[in-house]
Amino acid sequence: MYKQIGILTGGGDAPGLNAVIRAVVRTAIGEYGMNCVGIEDSFEGILGETHTMKLTFKTVSGILPRGGTILGTRNRGSFVKMVDGKPTFPEMPIGEALANLDILGIEALVVLGGEGTLAIAEQFHKRGFPVIGVPKTIDNDLAATELTFGFMTAIDIATEALDRLHTTAASHDRVMILEVMGRNTGWIALHAGLAGSADVILIPEIPFAFESIAQKVQARERSGSRFTNIVIAEGATEVGRGEIYLDTEEMRLGGIGDHVRRRLEDITGKESRCVVLGHLQRGGSPNAFDRMLGTNFGACAVRALASGETGKMVALQAGTIVTVPLSEAVANIKTVPTDGQLVRTARDIGISFAAPKEIPVS
Repeated sequence: MYKQIGILTGGGDAPGLNAVIRAVVRTAIGEYGMNCVGIEDSFEGILGETHTMKLTFKTVSGILPRGGTILGTRNRGSFVKMVDGKPTFPEMPIGEALANLDILGIEALVVLGGEGTLAIAEQFHKRGFPVIGVPKTIDNDLAATELTFGFMTAIDIATEALDRLHTTAASHDRVMILEVMGRNTGWIALHAGLAGSADVILIPEIPFAFESIAQKVQARERSGSRFTNIVIAEGATEVGRGEIYLDTEEMRLGGIGDHVRRRLEDITGKESRCVVLGHLQRGGSPNAFDRMLGTNFGACAVRALASGETGKMVALQAGTIVTVPLSEAVANIKTVPTDGQLVRTARDIGISFAAPKEIPVS
């Protein structure tokens, strides 16, 4: 049994991080008598002059509904750098980090993060250091788990935005476009589009044609619906073209919504507006589901460590929390299946994905 474990959060923030931290601490101390150390600013906190905090019942009291992370987080640094918009892993200072963990008396790690953070965690495992991962990303693109915490809250926020845009679109007879996050996957756009009554959903997995979007707008006009709501994932692409970036040096995705707005106005003559939801999807209090999922993940992560498991990630599969190898979890990203249930349902109820030659249904 470990006497002391460390906890860190990496990558972008997400609703539910504090719920996991709270569950880890309460389970480790209350159930197994372990001490808990919070590592600040992701893996950067165990390099050089280390930055940590002791975590107790009192420390985590009241943090369940809080957004963000009390430990701080980083999505770049000594362990990971962004090249062409993708995380790359330089020569990692694993030796220095392991030496500092030994000095701190930390015998195992619980690592909360997405594929980049968990890929780093796997390197610690390969060096023989016990580690358990917890899947965190609003994009829901981690393999081996049906859901990541933070995703359901992001959907709620995007759906509310669509609800609000629907009324102003109808009032002004406009095309309203909502650009949401998701990187190279369309999970947020697809779920929010279904829940928020979008007329068109544009996702990276289904390249779109402007002619198909215009046909949908015009079909709605003919049926008497003089407005159209479009939700678009930041990584969506036009057929035969690549992604659009806000920052070409860092290759930061964004700007596709305004690009679609300008082209649609030219093609259809309809007044159009674009709203970029951005980091509003990440911030604020987690919803009930993400609090529950994060709490389950945190408790099960400690249980896995206590039972001798390492190099694993806790995951939700068929309603049950299981553990899977970290290598399996970070092997590839989970994309939207283009022939899956949600895409079929969306098409059945008349939502267009604007694929070439797609026949719009009003």
